[in-house]
Amino acid sequence: MDKLNRYRAIVRQLIDEYARYKPSHGEIDTEAIADCEKDHYEVMHVGWDGERRVHGSVVHIDIIGGKVWVQYDGTSRPVAEELVAAGIPREDIVLAFHPSKVRPLTDYAVG
Repeated sequence: MDKLNRYRAIVRQLIDEYARYKPSHGEIDTEAIADCEKDHYEVMHVGWDGERRVHGSVVHIDIIGGKVWVQYDGTSRPVAEELVAAGIPREDIVLAFHPSKVRPLTDYAVG
């Protein structure tokens, strides 16, 4: 399996795993979203917590230029660490939720 397809499989598996977790409160569904043609992957929460509408991304990952871009990580289990544990090297993971001037200070790719 080539690198890009391996990264896609790892990201898809991770998204599916995160989507199995349901919030402990409210009537909130967790959805795994995968656009494999555009390499866009998300976990969303959708529903109601009492009278408050819940609709938002929990995890957002894109694959851009052969690197895995973590666009958003709203988890208590850091997505980037899970990607490394699954076999994606740090130099191929971009913490896109950090400004570009901060990225060189991380142990991950800058972009």
